Amino acid sequence: MRLKRRPASDARENLDQLLDLENGRMSRNMFWDHDIYEQELEKIFARCWLFVGHESQIPKSGDYITTYLGEDNVIVVRQKDGAVKAFLNTCPHRGNKVCFADAGSARQFVCNYHGWSFGIDGGLKGMHASEAYEASGLDKSQHGLHPVAGIESYRGLIFATLDPAAPSLAEYLGDFRYYLDAVFDMDEGGTEFVGGCVKSVIQCNWKYASENFVGDILHAGWTHDSGARAMIGGPVAEVHKFPEQSYHVNFNGHGWEFNQDIVGNAATLGEKDLVKYLYNLQPRVAERLGEVRSRMIGSISSATLFPNTSFLPGQNTFRTWHPRGPGQIELHTWTFVNKAAPQDIKDKWRKGTMMTFSPTGVFEMDDGENWEYSTKTNAGFVTRQQDLYMGLGSNTRLADSGLPGNVFKGQINEANQRAFYQRWLDLMKSKTWAEVPQRDTPMLPTTGTAQEKAA
Repeated sequence: MRLKRRPASDARENLDQLLDLENGRMSRNMFWDHDIYEQELEKIFARCWLFVGHESQIPKSGDYITTYLGEDNVIVVRQKDGAVKAFLNTCPHRGNKVCFADAGSARQFVCNYHGWSFGIDGGLKGMHASEAYEASGLDKSQHGLHPVAGIESYRGLIFATLDPAAPSLAEYLGDFRYYLDAVFDMDEGGTEFVGGCVKSVIQCNWKYASENFVGDILHAGWTHDSGARAMIGGPVAEVHKFPEQSYHVNFNGHGWEFNQDIVGNAATLGEKDLVKYLYNLQPRVAERLGEVRSRMIGSISSATLFPNTSFLPGQNTFRTWHPRGPGQIELHTWTFVNKAAPQDIKDKWRKGTMMTFSPTGVFEMDDGENWEYSTKTNAGFVTRQQDLYMGLGSNTRLADSGLPGNVFKGQINEANQRAFYQRWLDLMKSKTWAEVPQRDTPMLPTTGTAQEKAA
């Protein structure tokens, strides 16, 4: 089946023609059309809860980081009372960027242009030649830094939204919190980021990266074969041949693909001490969180928090795919570790993530090249008339798994990708949050695969 064609300029008015989830087809214009991208900034990035930092990055009053909500630059700063606030990083006088540093500690922020100064609470405190402004009747209380609409934390992860009508963070994450706890609450004291932030640019559409991490283990045995052989002296395990302990789970666009091998991802770092650490930790995690989640802590798995935050348990890389137009992302990457882990274990994880998922990492280069050419090929007019396929696997949810969210058995499945794009479509079509559907059932109730029936 081929999707009905329409001019790219009509993309915003014909969103339903971009996706045919029933048949697993999608239009390439989703990854190329600039009008669609502008709508994404408004309907997705200006609405959703987006990751802005980890509590460990701003432990003290005045500590701050700067980051992005879509293409809106923001300052995230710890307050005197311990709370966290975030503001648009732009001066309300002439719009200049206020803070140029990525991170630091400050008692105030001062604009380079006219000397407007702001407290860590965002309030306007003063400016150069203040008497001139006073003579004009300027009310300083009305010209502070513009705050984000909401900022909340979960298990040390800080999120912000620009939409005052957005649901709470707890509602937004929903059932997915059950799975987040497997990694970010596996040990007493939680997690922390170590080693700073690595930034890089990839010439690809942001959705290619997000959908890869939402559940595409199938590419690893091919794309990352040479990298795995260099790291551990052998191929990536062909986990798709062993579906009985493998799952896809999703909730409102968030997705996690995992198996139950405990240490599969960690093993690819080539550090036996990391594998030993996780095996020793697993019984304690089972006591805290149950057997299923205790076997996820470093397993072969990947996850995406809709729309643009992803991480890999075991390899412990955490990243945000910041959009920079339909054909470019700015990637921010960190290493996360258990705060209570020994220092040598933390150091080995930091080194391991640099070797695998950094601009020169053996796996990152593989992925980046694939995503770039998946984007660039859409420059061709005739090429853009050809649909893309995402119909692998079954759409039958596992009804008796005992796990929350939409659960699917087996590795050969693009159910999480379909759920990701359904959430994308729901948000793009909805004028308000109240109109966005809550999808806690499978989108396409069809018969299961032979493997699922056997399981």
